[in-house]
Amino acid sequence: MRQALRRPAAGWLLLLLGLLPFVWLVVQTIQDQLGANPAEYLLRATGDWTLRSLCLVLAVTPLRVLSGWPEWAKFRRMLGLLTYFYAVLHLSCYALFDMGLDLADILADIPKRTFILLGFAAWLLLTAMALTSFNKAIRWLGAARWQMLHRSVYAVAVLAVLHFWWMRAGKNNFDEVIIYAAILSLLLGWRVWNRYRKMHLKRMHP
Repeated sequence: MRQALRRPAAGWLLLLLGLLPFVWLVVQTIQDQLGANPAEYLLRATGDWTLRSLCLVLAVTPLRVLSGWPEWAKFRRMLGLLTYFYAVLHLSCYALFDMGLDLADILADIPKRTFILLGFAAWLLLTAMALTSFNKAIRWLGAARWQMLHRSVYAVAVLAVLHFWWMRAGKNNFDEVIIYAAILSLLLGWRVWNRYRKMHLKRMHP
């Protein structure tokens, strides 16, 4: 297993697997299998896959630490870009189906509806991380500033859950929201615990 993770083909396999939901949505669209409300179906599906991809991004570090296999880290960038890809699709569905691609209406709508504002803020942070995901960006920004920027993925996780929660509040349906919130809380909570553990070990063994 560990040897397989080191092979270049592993990254390509991850990319293909990550694009399968998109391909399936395209197939469903072509075959008119999106149900009675295709626009709502696409908006919801792209949002779900954004959240799922985000969970996978945040799972990389715990998996790397707990398994002792540093090879997992090389998949973080690919998963991050897949998250951004589905976030762009989600935003595009909103802009096209909800707002008819009317830029003036979109700009007026963003601050008007809280859940749209939260989702757009998360998208802006993801955009900043996507644009600086290449190695040269580390040299341009400096390692410390680059790392600080990419730690905003934690803020994205919080904003994404709040976006989902606020959107479901109108229907009083929080079942899926609770599941995603629990998974992301566990992944973020592990990071807090791991940092505390490292600080404690450092004090015990200076």
